[in-house]
Amino acid sequence: MKKLIATISLSLLAPLALAQACPDKNMLYWQAFPPGGESDLSARHQQVVLKKKCPSIDTIIQYKAGAGGAVMWTQMNQLPGDGYNVVGVNLPHIVFQPIEGQVQYKTQDITPVFWFHYTPDTLVVPESSGIKSFADFVKAAQAKPGALNLGGSGLNSANHAAHERMNAAFKVKTNYIPYKGTGDMSTAVLGSQVDGAMTYTVFAIANKGRVRALAVAMEKRHPLLPDVPTFKELGVNWVDGAYRGIGVPKSTPPEARKRISDMWATLNNDPEMKELAAKAGFELINVGVEQMDAFMKEKSALYTEGAKQLGLGKK
Repeated sequence: MKKLIATISLSLLAPLALAQACPDKNMLYWQAFPPGGESDLSARHQQVVLKKKCPSIDTIIQYKAGAGGAVMWTQMNQLPGDGYNVVGVNLPHIVFQPIEGQVQYKTQDITPVFWFHYTPDTLVVPESSGIKSFADFVKAAQAKPGALNLGGSGLNSANHAAHERMNAAFKVKTNYIPYKGTGDMSTAVLGSQVDGAMTYTVFAIANKGRVRALAVAMEKRHPLLPDVPTFKELGVNWVDGAYRGIGVPKSTPPEARKRISDMWATLNNDPEMKELAAKAGFELINVGVEQMDAFMKEKSALYTEGAKQLGLGKK
């Protein structure tokens, strides 16, 4: 009987705890990339689930795109630090861009409060391409160095770094064509305006039948792309991609940062969110404010060294 009472008590307290975690007014969710890309899709998923958990408020998605996300990240500390303004942030972008030196912010200016998923690097070509496999791709690239153009989202971004990494690892020379975001890049790839793209599993999955994935940067093959080899299978120890999370203006008080971090952790562990992520090709992770300093220290060191190896920042 005591166990039954305890179970009933917990079930009654759960909605109360959730209500206490909900904001008391609408939130503005700022995006650093245009609509149509992975960051936008993530935000839309979170918007849907948050509305079900907190029906009295809306999460209003705003866009301030440009310079591979740098326009938004340069201005994010000008937003009110009231706990109702959150900004989508990306790794390795916020490390690579300041190293390149063409942006008006430093990595330390960004205040992430939660990292919610990771999207593995993926090389794709249009379905109409004569390149049918990664071996075909390498052969074509070696036959005519500099002839193949590959699209990607942003300069000094995860896509840019992955492109340079691939060129170095497989001793080929291809050109990187940056776009404002994946949404803009997709038009070029699907229209065969470029020869392919260094993108993410999400793009490859969403465009099955229109693009052909040639390789993925994962430990094991993606369950939704079972015929696509990993770079590890192709002889290169490459497991990487882009991390996405949310940040806040530096003026946001610690208690508000913790509340937002906890709210996003609740979203990430919701069954519907897990299902949406799995179908889209997102790999969920949970890094909150408690783990943030250690996580950022590790990633900053990793990507700073990676930038040197890849030649990013050299003029």
